[in-house]
Amino acid sequence: MSKYKPLWKYLKENNKESYKLSYEEIKNILGFDIDHSFLTYKKESKEYGYEVGKISMKEKTVIFNKI
Repeated sequence: MSKYKPLWKYLKENNKESYKLSYEEIKNILGFDIDHSFLTYKKESKEYGYEVGKISMKEKTVIFNKI
């Protein structure tokens, strides 16, 4: 099981067209900070109907869009 599965499930269960989540909101969902490995795991989001859009290091946000 992927360590990011709780995040993917959160996206799917709330079923919005798009999300803009802060790193802090993601930490609250996962229980840990996202790290560089997120770039490897982000492709898993497609299995849950979402793709990772922009990752902003400056704003500390990640945008997810429904496929």
